[in-house]
Amino acid sequence: MPDPARDDRRPTTGRTEPRHEVIADELRRAIADGRYPVGATLPSEAELATAHGASRGTVRQAVSALLAEGLIGSRQGARRVVLSTTPSQSFTELRSFAQWARAGGRTAGGLVLDSSWDTARPEEAGLLQVRHGARVLRVLRVRTLDDEPVLLERTVYAEWIGTAVETLPADCESVTQRLYDDTGLVFAHGEHHIDAVAAGTADAEHLGIRRGSPLLRVRRTTTTADGRPVETSDDRYRPGSVVFTVRNSTQTNPLARTRA
Repeated sequence: MPDPARDDRRPTTGRTEPRHEVIADELRRAIADGRYPVGATLPSEAELATAHGASRGTVRQAVSALLAEGLIGSRQGARRVVLSTTPSQSFTELRSFAQWARAGGRTAGGLVLDSSWDTARPEEAGLLQVRHGARVLRVLRVRTLDDEPVLLERTVYAEWIGTAVETLPADCESVTQRLYDDTGLVFAHGEHHIDAVAAGTADAEHLGIRRGSPLLRVRRTTTTADGRPVETSDDRYRPGSVVFTVRNSTQTNPLARTRA
């Protein structure tokens, strides 16, 4: 008979979650609340397996998830060291805000503050590959992590997909997922430009910070698999809310430096 304490799946709130995801969530919370501060070492795989009543293989899967998120680091022959309390997002993959939040054991939320049809400005028309003055949908949306505002999105959608975005509820958790469910749209490619800006009046009001506070800005344009532009956006992150990581080598480099 199988040992329930070492079962790889555990029922929670009416559904069954993979055991390694449960353990990963527990470790994320322990890191976030300071039980394992930055610089501390995690217990060994054997100790974690005993503590969580799981197999070492299951614990290894959980630890691998934290490694991928940049929360911990590894060195051959040494225990895992806590590197950050904030899950990171790699530029080698394209994930929505909600997907990134769930991967880090956080609860994503959002609320549309304003949505209106307008005409494309010259730069927007170029990015969306539409004529200057074409009809576009402008959406101002605040995103939250565990009910705390962390991101203000100013997104401009091409008309062909804006009609579908307009029908979504104001508190839709994931526009990416809903558009896939409703229309089959897949956000396949993204281009990101990163810089720092001072918070304006709207930024300060909706993110709960002082005007002039430093913000991480990511200007992004996403397209379908065949290169058709879907949206272009100006995303502004509250300080301390997110870490972006870049893993490169002499063979591949997903990051390019350009003049401001």
